[in-house]
Amino acid sequence: MEEMESQIREEIRKGFAELQTDMTDLTKELNRSQGIPFLEYKHFVTRTFFPKTLNAQGSSTVQETHPLLGEWKIPESCRPNMEEGISLFSSLLNNKHFLIVFVHALEQQKDFAVRDRCSLASLLTIALHGKLEYYTGIMKELLVDLIDASAAKNPKLMLRRTESVVEKMLTNWMSICMYSCLRETVGEPFFLLLCAIKQQINKGSIDAITGKARYTLNEEWLLRENIEAKPRNLNVSFQGCGMDSLSVRAMDTDTLTQVKEKILEAFCKNVPYSQWPRAEDVDLEWFASSTQSYILRDLDDTSVVEDGRKKLNTLAHYKIPEGASLAMSLTDKKDNTLGRVKDLDTEKYFHLVLPTDELAEPKKSHRQSHRKKVLPEIYLTRLLSTKGTLQKFLDDLFKAILSIREDKPPLAVKYFFDFLEEQAEKRGISDPDTLHIWKTNSLPLRFWVNILKNPQFVFDIDKTDHIDACLSVIAQAFIDACSISDLQLGKDSPTNKLLYAKEIPEYRKIVQRYYKQIHDLTPLSEQEMNAHLAEESRKYQNEFNTNVAMAEIYKYAKRYRTQIMTALEANPTARRTQLQHKFEQVVALMEDNIYECYSEA
Repeated sequence: MEEMESQIREEIRKGFAELQTDMTDLTKELNRSQGIPFLEYKHFVTRTFFPKTLNAQGSSTVQETHPLLGEWKIPESCRPNMEEGISLFSSLLNNKHFLIVFVHALEQQKDFAVRDRCSLASLLTIALHGKLEYYTGIMKELLVDLIDASAAKNPKLMLRRTESVVEKMLTNWMSICMYSCLRETVGEPFFLLLCAIKQQINKGSIDAITGKARYTLNEEWLLRENIEAKPRNLNVSFQGCGMDSLSVRAMDTDTLTQVKEKILEAFCKNVPYSQWPRAEDVDLEWFASSTQSYILRDLDDTSVVEDGRKKLNTLAHYKIPEGASLAMSLTDKKDNTLGRVKDLDTEKYFHLVLPTDELAEPKKSHRQSHRKKVLPEIYLTRLLSTKGTLQKFLDDLFKAILSIREDKPPLAVKYFFDFLEEQAEKRGISDPDTLHIWKTNSLPLRFWVNILKNPQFVFDIDKTDHIDACLSVIAQAFIDACSISDLQLGKDSPTNKLLYAKEIPEYRKIVQRYYKQIHDLTPLSEQEMNAHLAEESRKYQNEFNTNVAMAEIYKYAKRYRTQIMTALEANPTARRTQLQHKFEQVVALMEDNIYECYSEA
């Protein structure tokens, strides 16, 4: 790996210099325009708490209103009883004894699946968002139970996954507490890295159907053919957008949809992605001469057929020269003849590479898996040159995540890490590795890796499948940096592990230094932490409809009503304060007319 790196340093230097120029322009643009397209806090929360509600492409548009941000839809005739029922249920959820018994009772049910646990945790976080001090106390109490259970088995496995209500509550708590750090410190280097990845991928050929590209960080997405792409600078006007024409750089191997996407990006770069027109909503016209113009499409009567498959049209196919004049306009009728290019039938269409037997049979034969291992070095050098070109942006991001601002120390991290240390001490756990793992499982792996893999939780952007694949390599490097086990690497190790192997020891030092700096901060008193949490609650008051969250939590209460009643009756404190009686009152109010109401709705 090292020998190969030295061979391509020149390519990296050249690529980096070029990208740096592009990115300097971009940074100036960010400062001039409205800047980074951060999602509002409420959208960040609904996306991180309820990730499964995004559409299949992972890019739900912000306009899709999450139920928790809308009205509580119930028929008017039921409203008085149900509002009273939900109000009473809310006061029960704000009773520590009830809530702890409630969560444990549900978790003991075999059919209360991991998905239900995560959903309940997120609904509770929304319902109690206005009382973060109370929520934090509940979370700590449930965590003590979890630590007791795992300390008895294998303490190092604690918080490794998200399979209990409290683990998801912790994820959500970190998301709330780290949001201002994300906005003020990490957001810009993260956004610049995403832009750099996109610009780097766009500098070479990208197969529109397979998504594979000449420049990538992910071996699976590497275009294994030597397809030279020549840049074409096009003069484009976008009718009706109120801007002068722009010079847009595309590649002669680009399909017309790829060209449209690059043009849209040039014209809309200061607009959040959810407000952009889509490529199928615009027509692209080329003025070949003063008398001749053509509408350019991916497929038309001029498309070439090879091996019984139609080849998607490119700039080279239309022989569009450097400096050509193009006009883009919103179309009256959507060009839906193709649908999404990447969903095209590879039996009928191709772009750069004809499908080989590798694509034709999804089951990997022995020959194919062998072919993967003997990947020609020339292609691996492309991974290395892409990595080298992006290295500064990645270093800036990791540094931002793992450094402490003196003016804004991460209070929540300090508070939580101290809580973990205190719990370890109480149980006589003195192994530093165990504490390192607990800290890693509760912040870097629980929060940051999720953000690194899902920029669409933070920004209003388009996360393409290819960017997703590059981010998974970056996230893996971050995971390895936080690990303490030795990296056992050999010639058969996956390239996404090998790619950053040289940087990992340095990154590990940064992680350990960060943990030490957190440890050395002045401890927070409960009062200081409560004041901080109260401030966080106040900042985002009335962002969510807590009645909707309560009504969703009530559905679980109704489903496991008998088991909850039994658990309340078995708990002396609950019995003494007649919690089961109050719970029965909630059910009576909610169920009295719930059946007739919902049949009416």
